[in-house]
Amino acid sequence: MSFKAIFGEALLIGIAGAILAFGANSISRQGLKLNRNYFSGGALSHSAGEAAVTSSSDAAPKSLAERLRSEGLQLADSNLVSRLYADPNRESGLVAFVDARNDEHYQAGHVPGAYQLDHYHPERYLEAVLPACQVAQQILVYCKGGACEDSEQTALFLRDAGVPSARLFVYAGGFDEWSSNRWPVEIGERNSGQIHESQPAGHPGAK
Repeated sequence: MSFKAIFGEALLIGIAGAILAFGANSISRQGLKLNRNYFSGGALSHSAGEAAVTSSSDAAPKSLAERLRSEGLQLADSNLVSRLYADPNRESGLVAFVDARNDEHYQAGHVPGAYQLDHYHPERYLEAVLPACQVAQQILVYCKGGACEDSEQTALFLRDAGVPSARLFVYAGGFDEWSSNRWPVEIGERNSGQIHESQPAGHPGAK
């Protein structure tokens, strides 16, 4: 057989093999995507990195103030808390403090006159705290402070129970900040009269 004939026959076999291969690839679930570049490793890695950064940025948590605003609540700093504690309206029930911690922490010390509402067991406290919050014009809800979210959850509970959200403030500094400022602390039950007055001049309860 001549070289030309052998070459022609080999070419026909190659073409036939290619046609069969492309056909098999197209009907296979695990076939290669012919329009995809499998060898641009650097570009693929860069693109994935950009996607990861975008995803991370989108998933970044909002600041506490933004989150509270989105929920219809307000953030209270120590200056506002100090003013409201010293406000004469607190004595008449128009300003109320709500402690969102459990019994053990509340009994160990709380803002004087603060109501307790542990949102994990609300049925124990609603009879006392809900009417007070319906009357109050400004309600300061606090827990331990820092990463504790019980104050936010309790404020949301009160909002959902019918207390207007515009009246609800979350004290992010919480009882830890209150104590570190050496402001008055009441021990035991609400209005027990057991108050620690070891605070510097200028505290919200100073005479």
